[in-house]
Amino acid sequence: MKSHYQAVVIGGGVVGCSVLYHLTKFGWKDVALLERKVLTAGSTWHAAAGFHAINSDPNVVRLQTYTIALYKEIQEAGDQDVGLHVPGGITIAATPERWEFLRTEWSRHRFMGVNSELITPSEIKARCPLVDTTDVIGGLWMPDEGHLDPYGATHAYARAAKKQGAEIHQHTKVESLQQRSDGSWDVVTDKGVIHAEHVVNAAGLWAREVGMMAGVKLPLIPMEHHYLITEAIPELQAFGKEIPVVVDLDGEIYMRQEHAGVLFGVYEKNSTPWSLSGTPWDYGETDLLQPNLEKLENELMKGFERFPSVGNAGIKRIVNGPFTFTPDGNPLVGPVRGKRNYWAACGCMAGFSQGGGMGLALAQWMIDGEPQDNVFGFDVARFPKLTQNFVTAKAKEFYEHRFYLARPNEQWPAGRPMRTTPLYELQKQKNAVFGVSYGLETPLWFAPQGEKAFEVPTFKRSNAFDVVAAECANVRENVGLFDASGYAKYEVTGPGAHAWLDRMFASKIPAVGRARLAPMLGESGRLMGDLTILRPAEKTFFVTGSGYLQEWHMRWFEAHLPSDGSVRIENRSDALSMLAVAGPKASALVERLVGHAAVELAKPLLSVTAAEAGVIPVTMARMSLTGEYGYELYCESTYVRSLYEQLFAAGSDLGLREYGVWALLSMRLEKGFGIWSREFGPEYTPFMNELAHFVDLGKPEFIGREAALRAKDETPPHRLVMLEIAATDADASGFEPIWLGEKVVGFTTSGGYGHTVKKSLAMGYIETAQIDADATYEVHVLGERRAAKLLSEIPYDPKGARMRTAK
Repeated sequence: MKSHYQAVVIGGGVVGCSVLYHLTKFGWKDVALLERKVLTAGSTWHAAAGFHAINSDPNVVRLQTYTIALYKEIQEAGDQDVGLHVPGGITIAATPERWEFLRTEWSRHRFMGVNSELITPSEIKARCPLVDTTDVIGGLWMPDEGHLDPYGATHAYARAAKKQGAEIHQHTKVESLQQRSDGSWDVVTDKGVIHAEHVVNAAGLWAREVGMMAGVKLPLIPMEHHYLITEAIPELQAFGKEIPVVVDLDGEIYMRQEHAGVLFGVYEKNSTPWSLSGTPWDYGETDLLQPNLEKLENELMKGFERFPSVGNAGIKRIVNGPFTFTPDGNPLVGPVRGKRNYWAACGCMAGFSQGGGMGLALAQWMIDGEPQDNVFGFDVARFPKLTQNFVTAKAKEFYEHRFYLARPNEQWPAGRPMRTTPLYELQKQKNAVFGVSYGLETPLWFAPQGEKAFEVPTFKRSNAFDVVAAECANVRENVGLFDASGYAKYEVTGPGAHAWLDRMFASKIPAVGRARLAPMLGESGRLMGDLTILRPAEKTFFVTGSGYLQEWHMRWFEAHLPSDGSVRIENRSDALSMLAVAGPKASALVERLVGHAAVELAKPLLSVTAAEAGVIPVTMARMSLTGEYGYELYCESTYVRSLYEQLFAAGSDLGLREYGVWALLSMRLEKGFGIWSREFGPEYTPFMNELAHFVDLGKPEFIGREAALRAKDETPPHRLVMLEIAATDADASGFEPIWLGEKVVGFTTSGGYGHTVKKSLAMGYIETAQIDADATYEVHVLGERRAAKLLSEIPYDPKGARMRTAK
């Protein structure tokens, strides 16, 4: 074992070995993996080792598809049999809603490049005679799904990495991590100290412990999980060939063949977190937990109804082994904020579906500075700092809903409320229906007084539809208030602030008293953020953006701060609140609080003005995401309740009414305003969408400038468009395929109903060569193709007159 490596990977499970392999594949040869016992010890060795592509995040689907396709490569590269079985996979639906979900998934696969097919009950029975299809409506057939040998696959990654120069040291326990002033690490092991430029935490069940060695608290916990392996099943032996991997969504169970019997797993409703105080270091390389079949009784009985032959078979073995879960079930990947050269690759509960994609993304990130795909669904920065009790509650909730049919408008209750604004109780009194973003409770809409504040989960238009329409109408006709306190808000000061922002953002920096939409790029020229810069004073700047990206933004900002202390950045997202006031009567309302002179000073669009709203100091920014004449009113959070009450006291005769997120999303869609994670993200350049208008290529320097110059002169593969869809009782929700004839030419990014223009709308990307204003497109809505047409201009107030002129 050498004393120095460019990178050290801690953990010898499938994820750690995948990271090691991809690092060597992309050019880093001076790398090592340290494993406290032997490869696969922990949770890898007892994994059911199935692989599948279905996930709620299309970007995660791409990484899972990559993982599945990788196994033949590593089997050859590692000269190691991975025990690959590809009998295909079937996901069963026995209710109309489940069937709608599968049809929607199938339609999304069309633009993702995933091979799948909708099949009938008789076709399901023909492929898997063990299934009772009496109440089955249909299934999703995925011919590339299957399972493999966890030992073989892990060792294939490892052997391939060793062939390419990596070292693997088993029976080498990491005992502590100490960071040097240059950002590198001393990795203290029971075999000596190793100096590493980079450290990767791929420690699986021990990822929490390896995190704490660096002062990092990772949001994951182990959960107990059972599966059974049966004795031989006569019907299976008579079938004569391997059956597909089968997932019964309604029974929330999975099954695959294991020799002449089956492996049968369940996600029970009475789940059990394991070892919350920390994973014991002496937990062995082949240890399992004591089975407890009693708590699985209900789930097993459901499963035996669907697969009667399994219920009649004897049980050969019961496996109860722990594996790790995060609050949303997806892994933790990427650089950890505040810990230079410390990388996460852990929290993975589906290692044989996701491990290859995790290794790919992390290796690109470490070597090139950013992954080639949008991996925010995996990114460790998607979570704020969380308590263990919250992580446990959400991990249990996700585990227990592993195959649950989540509707687009559904809000899960575990761990809530965690964070609230000072207005929370007042909004509850107004019958607000809350959603949660980055742990913060935010009103989605306001149910009528006397009715239950609850939105019925559905794939179609919900019971909120008419109320949201009224909220939109009030903003368009009178004046509405939106609590935008959850927005991210950063204060940037110091003598070097202007120069630093000028380098960080691709836009011009606004003059004093002005605001500007500001794209942020990576070195690749792809988007790293769509933020807004407000400049209330010469050397004071506020940067605002999506609240759930706070850790992402701050990680990027801090990684690029100058070392001389000339720039100070403070996350003031909680300390500052913001109330957005919009509508034709917004100016009249605000004038009653701040006075005529202040309103006149703030009249130009994108102006930024200091004012006094009664006794409350506020910063007013003349902008609105609704497309109406509007203001953003910023104040210290200790003042926001008073400001809120003053606004409603002053606006009673103007029709002031609060509106929620659903109304805001409808109005922004009518205006064609893109948002992050939908129209904008790291997979796009600004020259594929309207953000190109805000890129100042005349600036001599900014991050990503050279790549942006190249992109400007190239024809992008896709461009952002707006569509009107002939939908009736449901709307596009995002990531549905766009068809031109029988060819998929694009995909939606957002969808919904424009309550003002009375149209079902969608935004999305279409292949540049296939954009035709006269063409008839089709968009899948709940699995059905609906006629759609391109809109040559945005449907509401296309010239933007209402944003500029007060009533």
